[in-house]
Amino acid sequence: MPIAIVLGTRPEIIKFSPIIRDLEKRGTDYFVIHTGQHYSFEMDKIFFEELELPEPKHHLNVGSGSHGEQSAKMIEGIEKIIDSEKPGVVLVQGDTNTVLAGSIVTSKVSALLGHVEAGLRSYDRTMPEEVNRVVSDHLSDLLFAPTQNSKENLVKEGISDEKIFVTGNTVVDALFQNLEISQKRFSEKSVIPDGKYMLVTAHRQENVDDPTKLKSILESLHSLSENLNVKVLFPAHPRTVKMMERFLLDKPLGVEIIKPVGYLEFLQLESKASLIVTDSGGVQEEACILNVPCVTIRENTERPETVEAGANALAGTGKDKIIEVASSMINSDRKWKNPFGDGKSGKRIVNICLEKII
Repeated sequence: MPIAIVLGTRPEIIKFSPIIRDLEKRGTDYFVIHTGQHYSFEMDKIFFEELELPEPKHHLNVGSGSHGEQSAKMIEGIEKIIDSEKPGVVLVQGDTNTVLAGSIVTSKVSALLGHVEAGLRSYDRTMPEEVNRVVSDHLSDLLFAPTQNSKENLVKEGISDEKIFVTGNTVVDALFQNLEISQKRFSEKSVIPDGKYMLVTAHRQENVDDPTKLKSILESLHSLSENLNVKVLFPAHPRTVKMMERFLLDKPLGVEIIKPVGYLEFLQLESKASLIVTDSGGVQEEACILNVPCVTIRENTERPETVEAGANALAGTGKDKIIEVASSMINSDRKWKNPFGDGKSGKRIVNICLEKII
């Protein structure tokens, strides 16, 4: 029976890339369903090519919409494919609506459901992502927890220890595999600004859809540029730009707002930054692994290991607190230990899946 991989966003493609590469290397029977949650498949086709991954066998082109509308379209499409292909294991990753849809479909068929990056918790149910990851965990037969902390979260919720496997996080595998591709591709065409710089990302609904929070974040970036005497580079998400225009918020002085860059280029920017300020969970992980200090502009994080390691600090969205935390973190000694594993997580996950269906 084949292994099915259900994905729909670029972070999912990135974190599944080590698993796909391992399946390809072994010659294992598998297929990929791309829901097209955020992008059309044609836009993502280039992304697969850049990461040197084969194209998905199935693509649903669901696109954007309300949570209910989007999830319903994905459930309908995934169900037809799973019924036809009859996989032994269906893998989902993370906390998106694609994860929710794939989990609901698989829970009603004979295939085993495997959740990659299981057990993450922010304990903030106002976040749609928290709801998605909790539902998927409680429907899953195989829970691939990235850390011991994630496993403990699952055990506390009554999930059987026999279902949980601490594998490390595939983000480590992906980061080093894809950084190598990035370095080869951009060895002659540097995307790195001259001098010391701070890299910023902000896209979460709770931040950019709130005019008070967004204004505070932007004002803090201006102050940090002046106080720390660093360039501030902000590849701005389209949602963030749209909200800045809607709330009549000007570009802060000292902040260079650019269009989003490709993933491979972004890896280069991350690896050479003096500090990263973000509301992205994946960027928190990447910064920690790349040994770059990080400031998270949220009140909580589902990656507490980064904070415990000393690689990341929570600042919330208040201007004064962001300035205080960033000013401290930029001088970090960078001696923390990466808590997310040894870069062999994808191989471990594939081994477990094959053991279960042979």
